Amino acid sequence: MKIKIKRFDKSLPLPKYHTDGAAAFDLAAREKVVIEPGKIGYVPLNVAVEAPHGHFLLLATRSSTHKKGLAPVNGVGIIDPDYCGDDDEVMAAFLNFTDGPVVVARGDRVAQGMFVSFSRAEFDETDEMKNKTRGGFGTTGAA
Repeated sequence: MKIKIKRFDKSLPLPKYHTDGAAAFDLAAREKVVIEPGKIGYVPLNVAVEAPHGHFLLLATRSSTHKKGLAPVNGVGIIDPDYCGDDDEVMAAFLNFTDGPVVVARGDRVAQGMFVSFSRAEFDETDEMKNKTRGGFGTTGAA
């Protein structure tokens, strides 16, 4: 699949898959960002992308990002296919869960992206679900 992509800083490399078996490609910080303890910081990832029809860009943190003391604010990011304008730079939001400032250096690979296909639903509202109730949130592992 060919993806139209714009780099905001062409001195940084294009995103890439780092192994033959990688499902996602790494995204790097365009600039240095300092995130204070207990605060949220936004890291620009240097790209705008045009997802193929019927796809969105799923944004997740790299598995090593927690070692910096950062956790994704919203778990994963969904970059809608219509977020693809000339200034629509993909960004990652991180929470610093440490007691000190965390520095994300320019070029640090802190996120990863994957193109995922999707379908849109048409909702058919009902007053009653005919299926058996399973027991509520978190009940499959109850002792």
